[in-house]
Amino acid sequence: MNEPSREKQLGEHYALCEAAVREGDPDRWLAGLFLPADARPHIYALYAFNLEVSRIREQVSQPILGEMRLQWWIDAFVSSEGEAAGGEARGDIHAHPVADALLATIEAKKLPRSIFHDLLEARRFDLYDDPAPDVSFLEAYCGETCSALFRLAGLILGGATGKASADAAGHAGCAYAMTGLLRALPWHVVHRQCYIPADILARHSLTPADLFARSRTPALDAALADVRRLARDHLAKAQQAIAALPRREQQAYRALALPELFLRQMERPDYDPFKTLVEVAQWRRQWALWRGK
Repeated sequence: MNEPSREKQLGEHYALCEAAVREGDPDRWLAGLFLPADARPHIYALYAFNLEVSRIREQVSQPILGEMRLQWWIDAFVSSEGEAAGGEARGDIHAHPVADALLATIEAKKLPRSIFHDLLEARRFDLYDDPAPDVSFLEAYCGETCSALFRLAGLILGGATGKASADAAGHAGCAYAMTGLLRALPWHVVHRQCYIPADILARHSLTPADLFARSRTPALDAALADVRRLARDHLAKAQQAIAALPRREQQAYRALALPELFLRQMERPDYDPFKTLVEVAQWRRQWALWRGK
């Protein structure tokens, strides 16, 4: 393919990524609008990739098919030696709009492929019905998935690779992901997935089976409140760490203005964790994103 045709194809693929994020992850799409124009295509490619891999369980009939999809992404970007995919595999990537745009972003921004590898490996957990065993596991899962997105977005925006950046991304990802998992509880329960750590449930004499029974009890309310407190703790630490970052890198964390809104909704007296789809009015989300807090 000649260079003008290749540039046109890549531009179309970046546009498709943005459209996918706008449709499937409107919060991150809105947050992206506040970013510098030169960074937006790369950020939306990253978020479109996240949409692709986070929805695999919904799109397959059995875990082995999900494993195959994850392995395709791993093979697409990282070989066993940790090098970029090439040859026939690279041709397959160009035929996939999201993969093509993301590969271009990885190369243009020199993003660490190891972060993508760890993210894809962590997503294997989503394919099965095993419960999250403890808080440490949940934090590691959130770190390798959601924190990775914040970290990569920061690098796209020219962020540093030091401890401050890693701390900000780590806590931000835990806060954002835990809030999202609590919001998705009704869906997870129907599909018998338990992201509420088993050690938190056990602290209140509960098991995943009690969660799947969908019986709201004071013990369950207390367990979910523990997870909200954990999310809030990470949120506070993230905000402190972000304040020390360069201003351009701070913009990667615009979406972190949203967890507080959702957590408040979950603390309302009329909140039912098994029936309530936790939502916040669109204008309130946009206002929070505009203010950045």
